[in-house]
Amino acid sequence: MDYLVIEFPAGHQNFTGEMAEELLRLVKAGTIRVIDAIILTKDKDGVVDASELADAGDLGDLVELESELAELLAAEDVANLANAMDPGSVAGVLVYENVWAAPFASAARRAGGQLIANGRIPIQAIIASLEADDAIETTGA
Repeated sequence: MDYLVIEFPAGHQNFTGEMAEELLRLVKAGTIRVIDAIILTKDKDGVVDASELADAGDLGDLVELESELAELLAAEDVANLANAMDPGSVAGVLVYENVWAAPFASAARRAGGQLIANGRIPIQAIIASLEADDAIETTGA
């Protein structure tokens, strides 16, 4: 299972539109299964409020996901996730399973393999690496 925390400045969050459409497309295609989804609000004083999707107001088509959520996140998880947020912000938290991974992992086990490491490369690190490569190509250094 994986999770994402997507932060917005307070009052500028948008959990409908293109982002919601893409999430629902991934779910309907069977690429991911959403396990839990919550909305976190962190006020200017750092006080955090967590809302389930059903309590978060108009979320458009995202309400389709509400009936299938396992509501896995505990209060301690919410507190840890909120530590990454800036005061005065709102974040969507998504816990999901990469459905494509289970058949691949099974095939690897049947072939005698075992997972010995995994990780994530933050998009910011990828962008920085690409920009550094471009700078080298441009300057010839």
